[in-house]
Amino acid sequence: MKILIAISSKKYSSQTLDVGMSVAKAFSAKTTIVDVGNKINQFSLKEVGIAQERMESWDLDRPGVDVLEWAFDFLSKNKFIEKNEIESGFPKNTLIERGGRRSEVYLKGTVCDDVSLILRNGEIIEELISEVQKEVYDVTIIGKSQNSKKDYELSQYIDSSIFIVNNYKPDRSYKILLAINGLSGTKKAIKYSVRIAQAFNIGVEILYISKDNASENNLKAIEEWAAKFLRRNKINFKSSFELGDAEKIINKKSDKNHILIMSSESSNPLKTFFRGNTPLKVLKNTQSSVLIVK
Repeated sequence: MKILIAISSKKYSSQTLDVGMSVAKAFSAKTTIVDVGNKINQFSLKEVGIAQERMESWDLDRPGVDVLEWAFDFLSKNKFIEKNEIESGFPKNTLIERGGRRSEVYLKGTVCDDVSLILRNGEIIEELISEVQKEVYDVTIIGKSQNSKKDYELSQYIDSSIFIVNNYKPDRSYKILLAINGLSGTKKAIKYSVRIAQAFNIGVEILYISKDNASENNLKAIEEWAAKFLRRNKINFKSSFELGDAEKIINKKSDKNHILIMSSESSNPLKTFFRGNTPLKVLKNTQSSVLIVK
């Protein structure tokens, strides 16, 4: 299991990093924390390299390193990395360059095998999509943006499952709302809901949604499987059935006290345009953090 946690600043990313490392712990996942800095054009790459050498000789930091250093401090404070890594301090002078737009440093984790800190330069959507494609992550964790178009594009085009952290408060009492309105990808969503429940030590509310009576009968078999699976993993849960429009029902049932989990629908842009996409429509207006399982 590989998890990517995308951060953007010390001011706005503490929720994302907190949730991300809790999820990484639950999955025992190899974890990468990435900050996407300003784009550097090809013409200036050589000049940037020369400037970087001068900055190091003057003991100055390159742009974006301060965000990674803040992430390192968070990992240290919460003992997510080994003691010798903490005592050595943030290794800003050992960032390994991998191409003109990507550099990284490796750390030894305690709750997961490896933790990498990565600095990329470019447009955030393009860079995150590229990172996921090349490194093949299972889950990407991001903070909800004020720009709904950015959330939409990341959720639609990133190949991994995606967890959008929204208004997360560590001292708030949460429950998982697992919304099931079809059979595609449902078992994987149920398995992920168990891991998230274990990560936060919370219960699960399973909401089965059918558009008509015939489709409700099709959900009975998955209800039986889900009940057995959650009991086997000692997860407290309750189930309910609703008939009607999935988007409206989910928006009505979910609130800021939920972590909402849904399986993805078609990633085909044309199908999404003509038919719509329930998870993406829900994401636009929800107050919940959302995990879309692909």
